[in-house]
Amino acid sequence: MSLRFKQVDVFTDKPFAGNPVAVVLDADGLDGETMQRIANWTNLSETTFVLKPTQAGADYRVRIFTPRSELPFAGHPTLGTAHAVLDAGVATPRDGRLVQECNVGLVNLSLSGSGPDRVVTLELPPATVRELAPADVDDLASVLDAPVGRAPSPRIIDVGPRWIVTRLHDAAAVAGLRPDMARMAALSTRLEATGVTVFGLYPPGGPAAIEVRAFAPADGVNEDPVCGSGNGCVAVFARDGGLLEALGHRYVASQGGQVGRAGRVQVEIDGHGIVRLGGQCVTCVEGTLAT
Repeated sequence: MSLRFKQVDVFTDKPFAGNPVAVVLDADGLDGETMQRIANWTNLSETTFVLKPTQAGADYRVRIFTPRSELPFAGHPTLGTAHAVLDAGVATPRDGRLVQECNVGLVNLSLSGSGPDRVVTLELPPATVRELAPADVDDLASVLDAPVGRAPSPRIIDVGPRWIVTRLHDAAAVAGLRPDMARMAALSTRLEATGVTVFGLYPPGGPAAIEVRAFAPADGVNEDPVCGSGNGCVAVFARDGGLLEALGHRYVASQGGQVGRAGRVQVEIDGHGIVRLGGQCVTCVEGTLAT
């Protein structure tokens, strides 16, 4: 069987930056075991498989895999897959909108601009939030080898992926972080989390509003270059933690510079508290897979 394949860089307008996602089109003939084997082979943080929709209102269905497991939702794979299906003619937007079906449910996407300037924006699924216990906060600070903010305190935010989110002193502290990956994997596993996302604010006039880093060593991804779900969880953290006065309801997050894959995430929190994440995408690889 020969399947159409694309590799898309997300949250960038330049090839070989941002965060890559592998997209396997026309994947209805594949079972989950084969999908997981392909995702392990691509060795990217996520690989997606495009299927015919099963829910009314959806334009297409997606299954999302890390090298080790399936995710119910993920941010940059959602945007990259939308970019791929549009370019491949798998789906056609209606009034500038698409609806993706995935294991977390239906995800609304909107489009603006065209060609290389096109921005794809997703609406983050509803989040559940719980604060970490004090002892777990201490463990987190030890794993990061850095002081963590405690007002608001670190928390686990679940949008499909479950991120442990904490604020650090500033963007420089985020950039300089050197966490213990083995201990972070153990902490994430114990708390049943995908991994850890950290952020810190830039001073006024900086290159972005915040710097973000996301680590998921328990899932085979030591550092995700530019993480959509992690940035969505940061936005939820900021919304619920009273940080929007400092950030604003629209801001740009920078991520990926520490791994040579700099990207930018456009974030909006509307008056109803709904979080939207957007970015540009670039196709870097096109071809077929033989299965």
